[in-house]
Amino acid sequence: MIDKRFVLLNKEDNVFVCCEKVASGKEVCFEDNMVKVNVDINVGHKIARNNLSKGDKIIKYGAPIGSTTEFIKFGEHVHMHNMKSDYISSHTRQNKVGEE
Repeated sequence: MIDKRFVLLNKEDNVFVCCEKVASGKEVCFEDNMVKVNVDINVGHKIARNNLSKGDKIIKYGAPIGSTTEFIKFGEHVHMHNMKSDYISSHTRQNKVGEE
């Protein structure tokens, strides 16, 4: 069972995607394992479905979206602080001053 605040988009994915903000300290259930999240998790952010070693591919939608930059434990937040895109530089996704 997966906590209703998260979704597994594809059975091959190694991350769950948040669909309702979860505050730090809350417990969530991922495939019958309880985890206490250690940071606020915003909608669209990811949680590791299993332990991920540095350099592992992040799989979302059944396809690689980037690589880990450090070891990530099961249930930990996966985002730009511990992963990188293998396709575009992270800074190119940010708006320039004055752009919306």
